[in-house]
Amino acid sequence: MTTLVFGHKSPDTDSTGSPIIWAWYLNETGGDAEAVLLGEPNTEAAWLLSRWDLPKPRIISDVDEGQPVVIVDTNNPAELPAGINSADIRTIIDHHKLVGGLETKGPIDITIRPLACTATILHDLMDGADMPDWVKGTMLTCILSDTLEFRSPTTTPHDRAVAEKLAGDLGIAIPDYAAEMFAAKSDVSAFSEAELLRMDSKEYEVGGKQFRVSVLETTAPGAVLSRKDALMGAMGPVADEDGADQVLLFVVDILNEEATLLVPNDLVKSVAEKSFGATVSGDTVVLPGIMSRKKQIIPNLAV
Repeated sequence: MTTLVFGHKSPDTDSTGSPIIWAWYLNETGGDAEAVLLGEPNTEAAWLLSRWDLPKPRIISDVDEGQPVVIVDTNNPAELPAGINSADIRTIIDHHKLVGGLETKGPIDITIRPLACTATILHDLMDGADMPDWVKGTMLTCILSDTLEFRSPTTTPHDRAVAEKLAGDLGIAIPDYAAEMFAAKSDVSAFSEAELLRMDSKEYEVGGKQFRVSVLETTAPGAVLSRKDALMGAMGPVADEDGADQVLLFVVDILNEEATLLVPNDLVKSVAEKSFGATVSGDTVVLPGIMSRKKQIIPNLAV
């Protein structure tokens, strides 16, 4: 049976590119694998597919009992299909903290490393494989995305070294390439407010409250913040539909290395003050230096 390789729901660049990379590698080494997605890729991930002339993987909503799967870029059951624990999980490759809750049919291979990007881990695991340019380009895009071109505090020297080697192999100038990526990421004009709130979001429980923590990384924060009122108006319906108490939206300014948190009510005001030591006097608050949900936002959330 074909092994399905996928990342988390609301697929970003790493959760789009890494399944494609690993499915290719499994097939190259005698396996039978297919990369799939758990939702529509975001604008930057869609740009990746176009840039390297890759077909968009098919989108699945669940997995059948006994389906062989490889999970990349997450180990959180909340970010995976409802039937994940009835599937036959063969491998997990990730760079996030261990959440718990997954159940496997037997012993499996698990690789979780403190790096900024799953694609960096895949590069190491493939160790000397003869990669075509599109695989190298996909890896490079994933790493530059997850590190925000090395601006994110999650960036390690190894992530940077791998990215620079890949760029050198491809004859790509990283600043120019990253500018194209971030321009694609920043063009959100075609999306509704509800789509923006779900585009790059993850579910977390903090202090008995269920949050949908959404991040929009952009080089043009004004384009997003000009829709502030409509975005805050959509938070209630999105939270209700998704079974959350509150949506937290952080608009990350890639170039100025700061985040703006929308503050629609007293709950979010309290979260901003307790989590980040911020002083909130209106319906937004700027958080200097905040770039990473994984390293700076989620670990500090308090209610």
